[in-house]
Amino acid sequence: MNVKPLILTVSSNNHNLELLNQFLNREGYQAIRVSNLEEFNSAMSQSTQINLGLIDITGFDNSIWEWCEQLRNQQIPFLIISPRQSAVIEQQSLARGARSILIKPLIIKQLFSLIKSLLGDLE
Repeated sequence: MNVKPLILTVSSNNHNLELLNQFLNREGYQAIRVSNLEEFNSAMSQSTQINLGLIDITGFDNSIWEWCEQLRNQQIPFLIISPRQSAVIEQQSLARGARSILIKPLIIKQLFSLIKSLLGDLE
């Protein structure tokens, strides 16, 4: 049996985090849930297998961009989930290495299409 890629999910909203992980698990992905800096640092130090990050920036201050920098520095591709369309958020996201930006509410089909595209031959 092939091991599915590991996806780091980040959100300050535990309910949204749970829903996102349920969708990922249903599709056969493994997921690590993170809702604060301590959990993020722990996940990053304990798991060298993270293949993708899904970062919901809602509710975080500007330090979220430092988390994104850590992902980029470890060459882990990531997607930003934004509460609204914003040129500033888009610019910040792309400058920090985001591969794409998704605007809430998420379209699950679009999300999984992007995940498959980014993970390519890992699946």
